[in-house]
Amino acid sequence: MIRAWCKVQQESLEPLVSFPDVEKAEWLNKILAQAWPFFGQYMEKLLVENIAPMIRASNTHLQTFAFTKVDMGEKPLRVMGVNVHTGQNKKQILLDLTISYVGDVHIDVEVKKFFCKAGVKGMQLHGVLRVILEPLIGDMPIVGALTMFFIRRPTLDINWTGMTNLLDIPGLSSLSDSMIMDSIAAFLVLPNRLLVPLVPNLHDVAQLRSPLPRGIVRVHLREARDLQSKDKYVKGLIEGKSDPYALVRVGTQVFTSQVIDESLNPAWNETYEFVVHEVPGQELEVEVFDKDPDQDDFLGRMKLDFGEVLKARVLEEWFPLQDSGRGQLHLRLEWLTLLSDASKLEQVLQRNRGISSKPEAPSAAILVVYLDRAQELPLKKPGKEPNPMVQLSVQDVTRESRVVYNTSSPVWDDAFRFFLQDPANQDIDIQVKDDTRQTSLGSLSVRLSRLLSAEDLTLDQWFQLENSGPGSRIYMKLVMRILFLDAPEVCNTPQPCAPGQLDGETSTFAGSSVDMPPRPSRASPDAQFGTESVIRIHLLEAENLIAKDNFMGGMIRGKSDPYAKVRLGGQSFRSHVVKEELSPRWNEVYEVVVNEIPGQEVEFEIYDKDIDKDDFLGRCKIALKRVLSSRFIDEWLPLEDVKSGRLHVRLECLAPTPNSAELEQVLMVNSLTQTQRSAELSSALLSVFLDRAADLPLRKGSKPPCPYVSLSVRNVSYKSKTATSTSEPIWDEGFSFLVKRPHVESLELQVKDEGGQGLGSLSLPLTQLLAAETLTLDRWFPLSRAGPGSQVLLRVQLGILVSQHSGAEPRSAPSAGEEAESPPGGSEPELYVGEDGEPGAAGPAQELRQRLTHVDSNSELVEGPLGQLQLTVWYHMDERKLVVIVHSCRKLRASSKDIPDPYVSLILLPDKNRVTKRKTTVRKRTLNPEFNERFEWELPPEEATRRRLEACVKNSVSFMSREKEPLGKVHLDLSQMDLAQVKAQWHNLKENRSSS
Repeated sequence: MIRAWCKVQQESLEPLVSFPDVEKAEWLNKILAQAWPFFGQYMEKLLVENIAPMIRASNTHLQTFAFTKVDMGEKPLRVMGVNVHTGQNKKQILLDLTISYVGDVHIDVEVKKFFCKAGVKGMQLHGVLRVILEPLIGDMPIVGALTMFFIRRPTLDINWTGMTNLLDIPGLSSLSDSMIMDSIAAFLVLPNRLLVPLVPNLHDVAQLRSPLPRGIVRVHLREARDLQSKDKYVKGLIEGKSDPYALVRVGTQVFTSQVIDESLNPAWNETYEFVVHEVPGQELEVEVFDKDPDQDDFLGRMKLDFGEVLKARVLEEWFPLQDSGRGQLHLRLEWLTLLSDASKLEQVLQRNRGISSKPEAPSAAILVVYLDRAQELPLKKPGKEPNPMVQLSVQDVTRESRVVYNTSSPVWDDAFRFFLQDPANQDIDIQVKDDTRQTSLGSLSVRLSRLLSAEDLTLDQWFQLENSGPGSRIYMKLVMRILFLDAPEVCNTPQPCAPGQLDGETSTFAGSSVDMPPRPSRASPDAQFGTESVIRIHLLEAENLIAKDNFMGGMIRGKSDPYAKVRLGGQSFRSHVVKEELSPRWNEVYEVVVNEIPGQEVEFEIYDKDIDKDDFLGRCKIALKRVLSSRFIDEWLPLEDVKSGRLHVRLECLAPTPNSAELEQVLMVNSLTQTQRSAELSSALLSVFLDRAADLPLRKGSKPPCPYVSLSVRNVSYKSKTATSTSEPIWDEGFSFLVKRPHVESLELQVKDEGGQGLGSLSLPLTQLLAAETLTLDRWFPLSRAGPGSQVLLRVQLGILVSQHSGAEPRSAPSAGEEAESPPGGSEPELYVGEDGEPGAAGPAQELRQRLTHVDSNSELVEGPLGQLQLTVWYHMDERKLVVIVHSCRKLRASSKDIPDPYVSLILLPDKNRVTKRKTTVRKRTLNPEFNERFEWELPPEEATRRRLEACVKNSVSFMSREKEPLGKVHLDLSQMDLAQVKAQWHNLKENRSSS
């Protein structure tokens, strides 16, 4: 009872002591609710006094436009969660607000000239709004300005009234309600930002509103294959082809490809360049359509976060098209770093000449113009101030600033971006005009070659206007950045590369400096690299230990409280203590990575736990050489240096296998053999050879660093030796990591100076190794948060740990000369859960791997429309626990156009308080998730058979999404199941209201 009460208390306290990344903000919602009526007053003033004049000036047919009613309603905007990002930039505070607005807003508009009335009655807005507080200043209010934007387009739903009347107005007939909603939704999507200054005379407003990009991504739209056929003839009797084109989008930046007539395997070979600010966060979206005279048919889409491109630098793959059932899209994505040094320009131009690109030539640089202000512009007429605006042109691309009314000294605070193909031979032309665009107020032309010789490729100054007044001038900041592809090896072959892998063998251009000395293209580990094995040590039980606990001066003999120490290869482990027992059962498993170094031994020592000094109960050992040669040992070892006692151990040598096809079965075996007392078993061994690095950034004062490397997987970290004063260090060191779940783990590498300063980092998902040939990557990897050419040479290989001896064993082995006792009544040997957690019977060991190929008795189950869930359910008689392993799902049905993020929720019914609820981790964007997670409930066997197991597969999308329904359920009546058998079975998912 006490233990159950403690468990309930612990579960009730968990929400109080957890600190998730996303925190609730109910206090903020209370403030919003209190301030909402005043926000409505502000919106009415903004729409009537500011927005309405802009709309009237935008179109001659809207000169009588007016807002007749503005009511923001009583339902305020809600903030569902706040995520504060720290450590990225000490001069700013960055927050992500998950917002949800389901409002009763009511806004009416009227265009009197056409007797047209329309409006909005109800609106929904859901998305993640990024808020940046910068600059931080040493005076109140501490924060100089707020910048707000959506990284991705929010979900917007507007209930229009009278929309058809509004769209009948001349000049608006080409619009549609969906186009208007797209424009509104994109208003705050990157690169658009809303800047709210909090202090007067804030400097660099334009740079806050439009900062320099994080990078440029060049997208090569190659081709598609196996698209759906949408054109049919003779009422569908004859199937034709499609006329596909692609819509390539990053936020508000959109490009449309050419239409390829009559093809299911179109080749576009077009190139586009996108400005990227937030990584990870911003994503590439490509939608493929079939061009039709009336409405174009959808053929599929793909999405990719630019964080993946930043990691790989060059990524060329066939991407499956989602939401269409078939088709693939071939893309090549290149991350271009922005350099403030012109020394690489010629190299960039040379490479660009070898690129065949359409519709535009590849860019060599980007120009950002921060248009600040002008002074003493000429008057339009004597005594009448002008309404100045600025036109900026680079070749055939022209941008326009906003209009500032009635002033000869306007302040624009605008920013503009231009892609440059040949910056040494291009100009930027500036025209200052009155808002009618007819009257010129001054002009200016700047040779961009001036920037190439300027410090930091920047000109920040006043420029004298020509054809203007004698004192007329304009203040601008011109910033140029060279677009450099700093991938160590670039795949230029038309064949797709493996995910995250660059084909160095066919490279015609290396993204490093041409004057660098030759470097090895592959790592050079010694012959012993990758030959490690893993020893799995099963500490099972002991017998006939010495009783060390005596009472009343030794007159009453007690027992002992034994525990074990295990040592191998410099690692040591300690078991749990078994209270008052001379034949303890530990049932624990330890794993050690070993090399074939002569003289190593596996050592065991047994102790009795006491208050003061622990008593020695014996020791034994096994030569490692014997384990490596025999591969498997299961023995009772006599304890040395004591009068009695012996220890039952099992040792297995696992040799890593470069075969990813074995991984699924290994994960299933590990989940079945998992013991309660042991950590999760490893499924793979990761071997990393750290060869060298190149072009590491220099320390302050242009001094070379003293670099070392920190490598980690999960919570295991290693540190390399420190190289002395060099930006080209050579380490030649190897490291090994035990990996639990390669699908979700990654190798994290940090290059640091001996003083702790970061010199670069690398995050390598192990999924890239699973997709690589022989599970090995051997190449240069670019470092992020480092210099433009910083890279590290690694050989990384993965080996799957296949156990050949995970089987059931007798409860205990008789000693020499003893006979095994038969169960009472001469019945058959008792079925029980063996030391490794697997049911078995007295007799020879059985190999669980062989048995698993036959336990899936309903593998031929007819698939249901919602997909299937694979479960193993049995009762652990020794531990008196009900055990459920959630293996995987297959062929889930997506309830919307987006691929779900599934997880499985379990509960034992009836359960009024839901204390039996468990759930798996979430698997991202998949219809065939792998879980292999184990759950246990402490129940007597008679209670277990009275329960029903409900397993619900759910979509863990953001809570502001409409997708709130589960993907399917399975109900299992445990009274109808044989809980003594360990059997992995597939179950069809049913609708939420149904049961199986």
